[in-house]
Amino acid sequence: MTEITFHFNAPNKLAYACRLLRKAVGSGAKVVVTGDEESLQALDTQLWTFSALEFLPHCRADSPLEQRVVSPIVLAAQLDASETLPHHQVLVNLGDGVAPGYERFERTIEVVTLDEQDRHNARLRWKHYADRGYAITRHDLKLKESA
Repeated sequence: MTEITFHFNAPNKLAYACRLLRKAVGSGAKVVVTGDEESLQALDTQLWTFSALEFLPHCRADSPLEQRVVSPIVLAAQLDASETLPHHQVLVNLGDGVAPGYERFERTIEVVTLDEQDRHNARLRWKHYADRGYAITRHDLKLKESA
């Protein structure tokens, strides 16, 4: 069963996603990031620029197969065509709704900001997972920050 984790109170969803992806890649994980096209385009840009001394190798799901197989991070607006995804290890959802196909991944991470609408959408996703019997892990970034 897919492991579901919520990361709450991210001040900036894309900046937090960059740090999360850096940590995941550093530990050897292979990650698919999903969300709306605008967010993925902005994330693509930030992955090139968020750190002057680092580059996080990534590609789009519609890239040639060789790039998708080699890249530890794949940005995918749609998860419906799972044959285009080179792995199903970790899914990071930056979207408003439950990502279709999340159950094919070993782990799904939901990133939630301080924005009230984003928090509302996260509550709906939480309910979706809980209603299906998934155990949910909660990481409150505000508590982590103050510790």
